[in-house]
Amino acid sequence: MIDDIYNRRILELAAEIPRLGRLPAPDASSTQHSRLCGSTVTVDLAFDGERVTDFAHEVRACALGQASSSIMARTVVGRTAQELRDVREAVRKMLKENGPAPAGVWEDLKVLEPVRDYKARHASTLLTFDAVVDALDQIEAKRAA
Repeated sequence: MIDDIYNRRILELAAEIPRLGRLPAPDASSTQHSRLCGSTVTVDLAFDGERVTDFAHEVRACALGQASSSIMARTVVGRTAQELRDVREAVRKMLKENGPAPAGVWEDLKVLEPVRDYKARHASTLLTFDAVVDALDQIEAKRAA
């Protein structure tokens, strides 16, 4: 039932998104857009070579995109590039391959498990993760050049 994906906790997360806005001098920015639902997420990352040191985002998304962005914003600072790549893959598997929800500091993502039954909602839920990984790819490409 669609009420499962728009439960109280998802709506709370969507209503309280931290770190809204833009960074004045990010190391990278990425905008991801879902053509299916029209949701858009733009992230700015500051990265010291090992960990995310600052984060801001603009979120124009449905409640699911807002909730996943809210969880990202609460957790991303202090995380390594590999950890962020791993959590993106874990969420993708949770939604598309019936994998387990991420654990540890990312355990709040468990609230998004019911979305797996609604394929049309996967893209908006993954936007923030895709944007963060794209920004990390940009940073790594700049450092390699």
